[in-house]
Amino acid sequence: MFTPNRFLDLGSRAAVDQALSRLAAGDTIRRLAFGLYDYPKKHPELGLLSPNPDAIARAISEKDESRLQPSGAYAVNLLGLSQQVPAKIVYLTDGSDKSVEVGNQRIQLRRTTPKNMATAGRPSGLVIQAFRHLKKDGVTDDHIATLQRTMPDADRDRLWKDRVHAPAWMHPHFDHLRPVQPSAEPRKA
Repeated sequence: MFTPNRFLDLGSRAAVDQALSRLAAGDTIRRLAFGLYDYPKKHPELGLLSPNPDAIARAISEKDESRLQPSGAYAVNLLGLSQQVPAKIVYLTDGSDKSVEVGNQRIQLRRTTPKNMATAGRPSGLVIQAFRHLKKDGVTDDHIATLQRTMPDADRDRLWKDRVHAPAWMHPHFDHLRPVQPSAEPRKA
């Protein structure tokens, strides 16, 4: 996944655009949206595969020099807390609002506050956004058990440290996710 900006060190913008246009016309690359390309991958039985939404979002953020944080139902799905794949994939960003449709996927970048971006790119940010989507009464013991099984201790420790960026109602859930310290000293809260 790439944008023309990646090749500006090779020539002028017009030359890069012309080269990408020729490659797209020759089916070497695929133009997904304005200024967004990929190398198409083909499955022997399924044909052309849809590009990865994370790769699309990363290419857009690279072009805009912004940060991303998966949000909403997509964050819930990425953590394995739900098997439902959302039709609209939402990322929070410190860049500008954008919406891109690629095939049957809609990828939306929503500008948000610096506080929501404080944990961007970290597993703790993903958990915070997933819990926000699930809401206070929607976070279940099964969700906590899934995260206890799947999150490495280092990520759970980072989540504990990043709790200051989360709403207070999430803190008791983070207590259950805090890794057990193999120490004889009692834990300090």
